[in-house]
Amino acid sequence: MSRFTGKVAIVTGGGGGIGSAVVRRLVSEGAKVAVADVFLNSAEAVCEPLGDATIPVQFDAAEPNSIEAMVEKTVEHFGRLDILHNNAAMTDPAKHPLDTDAVNIPVEIWDEIIDINLRGYLLGCKYAIPHMVKGGGGSIVNTASNSGTAGDLARIAYGASKGAIITMTKYIATQHGRQNIRCNSVAPGVVLTEALDATVPGLKEVIKRHILTPEFGDPDDIAALVAFLASDESRYITGENISISGGGLVHQPHYADLLDMMQQHLS
Repeated sequence: MSRFTGKVAIVTGGGGGIGSAVVRRLVSEGAKVAVADVFLNSAEAVCEPLGDATIPVQFDAAEPNSIEAMVEKTVEHFGRLDILHNNAAMTDPAKHPLDTDAVNIPVEIWDEIIDINLRGYLLGCKYAIPHMVKGGGGSIVNTASNSGTAGDLARIAYGASKGAIITMTKYIATQHGRQNIRCNSVAPGVVLTEALDATVPGLKEVIKRHILTPEFGDPDDIAALVAFLASDESRYITGENISISGGGLVHQPHYADLLDMMQQHLS
């Protein structure tokens, strides 16, 4: 397929597992892509095998001027902007354990996560939308999370930021739809990446009891959904949040325990 011939995209967090998969998918279908990441060497590693179809861009999602410069560099290099995949997130493993609950989370950790995960997405849209409008329209895809749709025992700032992304997505779709700007969000569940086991050992085994598909998804599965929402094939879809989690949120909360009980009864 060549759904993106003549299209230019920005993928933030492009050096990570999901981001790099999205970059490769968009390029394989004809797009030119700015691979934006806080770690320039990670962005360069993604770009190297893809040649002139990509450029690496170092940016900091917590810094407004850096986000504006990322957009301007992309437009200056490729001449236009059609697709923005907001995918960057606070990934410092030393800070994840500090994102706990309302009583114990340090205020500075809350602020940092909200700044990167939420304000960074807003500013990406703020600076990208005028260029998209000038080019006749565009598609924005925000990475949310199932953590933004239900409570959990920890990571209150992460979950709150992702829930706000889902709501912000609807506002952007509403406020800019008549300018031919579509905005949707994708909400991954557990996705198999290299960082998963290192970040939360044992999480896969716990979550697998609750998904309905035989296996977990991987970054290429997320990339396929992002590419669909970025393409004209989804031209009548906007303001939606699409969960991609193997059915982890579609069933009753006692599903896994009841399944275990049934299997014990039959054995």
